[in-house]
Amino acid sequence: MRGEAVGELPIDAPAPQQAALLADALAGLTAQPKTLPCKWLYDAEGARLFEAITRLPEYYPTRTEAAILRQCAPDVAQAAGAGAAVVEFGSGSAEKVGILLHALRAPAAYVPVDIAPEWLAQAAAGVAAAHPGLSVLPVAADFTKPFDLPRPFPADAPKLGFFPGSTIGNFAPDAAAGFLTLVRRTLGSGARLLIGADLVKDPAVLLAAYDDEAGVTARFNRNLLARLNRECGADFDLSAFQHRALWNAAEARVEMHLVSLRAQTATIAGQPIRFAAGETIHTENSHKYRPESFTALCARGGWQAERHWTDAGHLFSVWLLRTD
Repeated sequence: MRGEAVGELPIDAPAPQQAALLADALAGLTAQPKTLPCKWLYDAEGARLFEAITRLPEYYPTRTEAAILRQCAPDVAQAAGAGAAVVEFGSGSAEKVGILLHALRAPAAYVPVDIAPEWLAQAAAGVAAAHPGLSVLPVAADFTKPFDLPRPFPADAPKLGFFPGSTIGNFAPDAAAGFLTLVRRTLGSGARLLIGADLVKDPAVLLAAYDDEAGVTARFNRNLLARLNRECGADFDLSAFQHRALWNAAEARVEMHLVSLRAQTATIAGQPIRFAAGETIHTENSHKYRPESFTALCARGGWQAERHWTDAGHLFSVWLLRTD
């Protein structure tokens, strides 16, 4: 794609995703303990709220990672070489990839992959406008599952995966290793991956980032129930659920939950879902890493760490990985 209008972007309709959302919701809400996959937090409203979160004073990851990317982008460009094709897994607003694309020498293509079609269309159009002549090939897909690279993808170009934001932390360790294996298979041998990883730090700093004073993260979390109401015929009372963030030291992760404030029953697609007072829906994990634990995780997925960068406060890290 070379700067076409948003309406011309080749993005699939969301109906199959709605069916998958319903299936995941029924499976998770009828299990014990109750869960909902965090990938479904990101509909159009969830994406808007998350963008607001990234600008909050408590939420350090976005601004810290962006600063690291500005520092390391020239080194990454040198390692990637001229004519690299960039594949971004979970592109979101595609703001950070601009730092990378500006540093690369004559990139051959940019492939943003995201589960939210509306957000993807807007982001892809923005990148195309900012980089005239760059082939922008958006893919609306669940990037945690196998997908085909789009045509006309430059198969012979050096491949550079991009996975910022410490989204890898949303996966449990086994699932994270499996995802890295999937990325390796998608990109092929000789590829590189630039990936962000949040670091273990003072739990007070972590919890403030996931439970901000303005309550934006709480609205973001509860929007998942609102999405089920909108798209799956559910009848959740949003005022009957409270956002909770906690630090699980044993698993080195921040957890997000929705807490039922009373005994209640909601329905989704005609299925009753009963809650006891105080029962929670576990909606997200965000694992934090130490350098040695992240290196070991990457090795499990078939990647070798070439280099990594961090900020002066050791809040966040960015890693350049390579596969044989």
